Amino acid sequence: MIAAALLAAAEPSHAQRVATQAQSGASYEARLAAYTRARNAYEAEASAYWDQIADKRRIRFAKRRNHQPVGLDDYVLTQPPVYSGPPKPPGPDAPDVTKPPRAPIPVVADFLKAAADHYRFVPQRPGSDLDFKRAYANAAKAAGLTRDQIVRIYAFETGGNGTYDVQSGLTHPRPNARAISTAVGYNQLLTTNSVSLLAEYGDQFLRALRQRDVADDKVAHLRRMIAFSRTVPNQWNEHDKLAKTRGGMGIHAAVLDRDFGPLLQVQKLLTSVKFAQTKGHDARLTAAELEMMNLTGDGNGIDLVTMPQSLRERVPTSNFFQRGGYERNGIARRTGTVAALYAEMNGIMDRMSQQPGAKELASAF
Repeated sequence: MIAAALLAAAEPSHAQRVATQAQSGASYEARLAAYTRARNAYEAEASAYWDQIADKRRIRFAKRRNHQPVGLDDYVLTQPPVYSGPPKPPGPDAPDVTKPPRAPIPVVADFLKAAADHYRFVPQRPGSDLDFKRAYANAAKAAGLTRDQIVRIYAFETGGNGTYDVQSGLTHPRPNARAISTAVGYNQLLTTNSVSLLAEYGDQFLRALRQRDVADDKVAHLRRMIAFSRTVPNQWNEHDKLAKTRGGMGIHAAVLDRDFGPLLQVQKLLTSVKFAQTKGHDARLTAAELEMMNLTGDGNGIDLVTMPQSLRERVPTSNFFQRGGYERNGIARRTGTVAALYAEMNGIMDRMSQQPGAKELASAF
């Protein structure tokens, strides 16, 4: 996602700088103790806040299942607590061996190697990015998605110039750039998305490829991937576990194929459209509304889509995220409310739709 451009490193607050200066003459042990007390107090407050967010979300989901109205009382109306105590002092403390190092995020090269090793599959790449855009536009039109939806989501997710194989965190070339998730492509599919889509819609994809007279060996590769995706129950958590295996990473390489890739990308968006319709929202989703569902998941997304403007102006964005996702998402933190999030998203879409890549995608329609 465009999160690569939106995630901002937090600067020390004024209170933190003052606290640091005041402690400059204290011993390391005293400074560490002060930090630990402040941090523990903050964590207790933050945990209580995010528990309340989760409780309110469960209540809203239950109400929607039972066709009950959702109102202002069903949301947490305060912003998340922000740590304002002293920073952790530098010192001789040894690394915490109880916390294993974070596993590196796999990149496109890893997906390609896993596909070759596990399925003997090598994606058939397009001759150019424009070729992929044309295939994507054709698939989108056939599914009933509009140029406005597709181009504006592409503009938001990739900054208006992303290629079909661009990965989250690498959308904007810069020194020491690194992947920040497994999301790849025009609307940034995660490995879990690829596994889940094949498990759910694999038979539909096979029919589409047969209609296009795609080579038998490519269809055979897809069959093996579908079979692997269905070795676990059809649940997001199970697909997420599978996506972290070599077989799951190999499935994700299908996003890069000129025949498979557009089908996966389109189906991800079409699933959100169909979900909204099952919830009684028959109006065509705007690009920003569809992106809200793409960004936060369909369950949260339909809440954001159907929320009246009067609530949008008061409800904090934190209600639609897990704590970790919220803290990593600069745009959600910065905007604060749902109304401001919509305004920011539309502004980004407006600007980035003027980039060459977005204009090229528009021309493919």
